[in-house]
Order: sequence, then C-alpha cells, then structure tokens
Amino acid sequence: MARKGADIVIETLKEEGVEYIFGHPGGAIMEVYDALYRDGSIKHILTRHEQGAGHMAEGYAKATGKVGVAMSTSGPGATNLVTAIADAYMDSVPVVFITGQVPTHLIGNDAFQEVDIVGITRPITKHNFLVKRIEDLPMILRQAFYIAKTGRPGPVLVDIPKDITQKISDVEIPSLEEVKSSLPGYKPHTEGNPQQIKKAARLIAEAKRPVLYVGGGAVQAEAQKELVELAELMKVPVTTTNMGKGAFPESHPLALHMLGMHGTYYANMAVYNCDLLIAVGARFDDRVTGKVEEFAPQASIIHIDIDPASISKNIVVDVPIVGDVKVVLRKLIEEIKKEGAKVMHPEERQKWIEQVEKWKKLHPLTYRKSDKVIKPQYVIEEIWKVTKGDAIIATGVGQHQMWAAMFYRYSFPRQFINSGGLGTMGFGLPAGIGAKIGKPEKEVFVIDGDGSFMMTMQELVTATHYRVPVKIAIINNGYLGMVRQWQELFYEKRYAEVDLSIQPDFVKLAEACGAVGFRAEKPSEVREVLEEAMKVQDKPVLLDFHVDREENVLPMVPAGKSYRDMILEDGKKGVEADTMYLVG
Repeated sequence: MARKGADIVIETLKEEGVEYIFGHPGGAIMEVYDALYRDGSIKHILTRHEQGAGHMAEGYAKATGKVGVAMSTSGPGATNLVTAIADAYMDSVPVVFITGQVPTHLIGNDAFQEVDIVGITRPITKHNFLVKRIEDLPMILRQAFYIAKTGRPGPVLVDIPKDITQKISDVEIPSLEEVKSSLPGYKPHTEGNPQQIKKAARLIAEAKRPVLYVGGGAVQAEAQKELVELAELMKVPVTTTNMGKGAFPESHPLALHMLGMHGTYYANMAVYNCDLLIAVGARFDDRVTGKVEEFAPQASIIHIDIDPASISKNIVVDVPIVGDVKVVLRKLIEEIKKEGAKVMHPEERQKWIEQVEKWKKLHPLTYRKSDKVIKPQYVIEEIWKVTKGDAIIATGVGQHQMWAAMFYRYSFPRQFINSGGLGTMGFGLPAGIGAKIGKPEKEVFVIDGDGSFMMTMQELVTATHYRVPVKIAIINNGYLGMVRQWQELFYEKRYAEVDLSIQPDFVKLAEACGAVGFRAEKPSEVREVLEEAMKVQDKPVLLDFHVDREENVLPMVPAGKSYRDMILEDGKKGVEADTMYLVG
C-alpha cells in the first residue's frame, strides 16, 4: 500500500512496540507529527526542551528495559538532544533518537535550521543514519532499534530529511530476520568462551579472598538471580558501582554496597586486599579505580562483559570472557556445580568473610546527626523509610546523587536511575518523569540538588501537563555542592562561582507550575512533609529541604589517589596501617 514516508515512520514504530515518544515538533519533522496525530495510537509527551525529551527517553529505557524514543526537529532541535545522546552513550542506554532534517537537495547549503547532526553525533552514538531514499526508511528504523537494544545497548540516531517524509512509497516493513541478515558485520557475542568459563570457575574455587565487582551491565542483563546464586554458592562478597546498584540486593549479608571515590570503606578495603576480582558488566571507570597502579594490587582479575572493547581497556585482566552477563554467569554457576561447588580454602574464605565484617563495623556508612539543622543524609534515610525501600530513585548529579547512592538501600534492578558516565546535571527531573511514565505502578522519587534541578526545571510543567505524580526532593544547600566540596578540600576554600543562595522560592515555583509544594527547614519537619507528599497521587510534588550548607560527601578517595588515601567520615585522612589486612 502506497503511503507517505511519515506514515511509514509511525507504522514502523508501532511494529517495534513503541508506546511513548518524548519530543518537541518543528518544521523539518512536522510531517511525522502529522502522521502521529492522524494515527493516534502512540502516546506523545511534549517536553518543554529537547534535552528533557532525551533524558525522559533515557529514564523510560532505564526503568523498563525497553528502547526509549526521543524526537525533534532539525538544527537547534537536534543539537539540543546532543547532551542526552552523549549521556545515553556513556551509560549504555538503548534510545532511538529521530531527528528531522532539511530536504535532501538543501543538505550542505547552510539551509535554515540545518546542522550535520550525523557528523556531530558520530562519536557519541552506537550507530547513526541519514535516510537518503524512502525505500530504505523502514529498514533503517528497524536496524536502529535492533542495534540499540542488542549487544552492549546504546543510542542510535536516525536523521530523516523532510522530503523523505513527504514522498510516497509502497515499501514493506522488513521482518526481524531480514533486519538481522541486513547487518552481516554486526553479531554480538553472547555465549562466552567455554574454556575461559572453566578457567574462571577454577580461579573462584581456589581464591582465598574473592570479591564480585558488579556494574551496570548486570542491571541491563537483569542478572540479579545469577549474582545472588553465585555469591551464596561460593561465599563471595559483592560490591556494586554507581550504575550497578540494584543488581545485588543491598540488604544481603554479602553486600559491600558501592565502591570507588565515594564508596564504602569496607568495599574499598575488600577490593584493595582481595586476591581475585570478578568484574561483571563493569568498565573499570576512573571513579572506581582511583590510582590504577594500586587498584586491587594483589588480585587476579576475571572480566565478564558483552563489549569486547571494554576488556583490558583501563585495567589489564587475566581471564576475559566476552558474552551476555546473565548467560555467562549461568554457565559459570553450572561449571562450578559440575566440579562439586567446592571452595578449595574454606578456612581462609571464612576468615575473609569475617575480616569484611570487621571492616563494616569499623567504618559503617554514617554521618553526624543534628536536631537543629537538616542533614541531607537524614532526608534520604527518611525517603527510604516512607517508601519502604520500594521506590524508583532518579537523581541529578552532585552531592545529592552520592548521598542517594549511599543512604537509600536498593533491592532490585532498575531501581536507581542516574547519570553515571557523563555526570549530567539536570538529568534527574526528566529522567524521573520518563521512569514514572514507564513504571506507573511504582512510586518514583527524584532526589535532586538545587543547582541540578534548575537546569531542567521547566520539565515540571511537562509533569503537570500529563499529571505524572513524581515526587521531587530538592536537597537545597544553596551551593553547587560537589564543586564547593572540592574547593574546600583541594583549593583552600576558595569558593569560586558556586554560591546559589539567590534562587527561586521552589514551593511557589511548584505552585506556579500547577504542582504541589512543601518546604522543610527543621529536622522535625522532614517526615511530616514526606508523609503529606505521599498522599498526593494525581500531580507532581516538590519538596524543598533546606539542608546543612557545607555538609560533605564522605568517605572520599581524592581523584587519582589510592584507596589507602580515603578521607573517612570522621574527617581522618588516609587509612591507618593497622586497619589494612594484607597489603600496605
């Protein structure tokens, strides 16, 4: 049946099961919006800025595991998506970005609202396309979805000139098998090498002090069951990255919680002293490793990852296994069971577990409590209590993000949604909206900083428009908090351009946007406003918590330093020699 290119776009999106598009219309994409309107079966969320559309698509994808879709017009509409595209690329988020482009015959002529968005985004997309013929349109769109969600997930951009959306064609939508056969050079490896899996099983059995180091790839693969089984079977403590939170339940006795720059003392000590590190879907980011030469200095390293380019990229590993994390872990468990599931050094392994417990008791996650000023950590703890640990948490970037990672206890995959690799301020609110749209049955809390919130606060209107009942808790310290903390610790308190004490009245702002606003200025008010917020289920709620202005996120490993250089929660610098286990 002959139809417009714009109708082919909508027809193909429906074939892919797309339920929501987050976007903003304009001239070059107008035909697609007209087709969307005429069809009426896909819901569109009109954001107030294209960056918000990109982050909403990310939040939707992170919360659901489905491919998110963001759409914009050409020129500034497309460039406004670039930050979200880069964010999705760094965090391996499956999002298809559809952009309008000037008509084919005008490309390269500096036409009105023309930019080379394919060229601009080539370094920050898993793949991108410029559609040159209407006959290629449905195949390219289906390829985009397939590439975005398979292998290591990531963003794919499809740039569609306006004349392609206006042309008529009777081209058919290809089947999934036709899509796969059209990409002969793209075959993600999922199974894992059997010999490498055997070698890993043997190392795990022989290790005296093993640690599982789990990243975002385990969340993407939804491998929680396999991780718990492996950890319990072989009695291995488990630490997660910022992106890996929820892949292993944090209430589990073997949980070490987060490692790295703002990781727990006990996680960092375990990694520093382990003799075997089993990296699962992690990329050895610099915020995890610190000084590379002193990262897990006595350990053999197993690395399981679906992306071969991540293996030995930052840290040279001993046993690389390329494959889907869930599939490889299942085979690894079967191999261990085949060998009798025996720990070769049970006494040493038990001593290791006992040592880890000592470290937990020596320096647990804590903070100085106060009955006079609200401590940000206390706000997070109260959110955890009032939501019974079952909410999805989305954050912006900064101190509040780290406190949310530390003081909310995560129990299931896709529960903690934040910008890890790119560290995008402004991510929290739109991502939380996207998460709530994708998971309407879940309570969604956006824990944001005042600086981060103000970068995308116009999306509060979007939440009101579509009656998305997200809860937004602003940890308001009147500073660009993380920058101020670094200036305090490393720049002799030269607070250069971090003062945000002049800012809107956030409660009035919420009310002006059609949302509900609450404020807490004393510790005694925190629980009260949270309970009031929980009663509102038909519109967004903003909670403005005025917290201790100069509270720091501790513990902290200074950039480029070793775990031995941790600044502890009591302000001590460095780890005392007598608390080290074997190394140091």
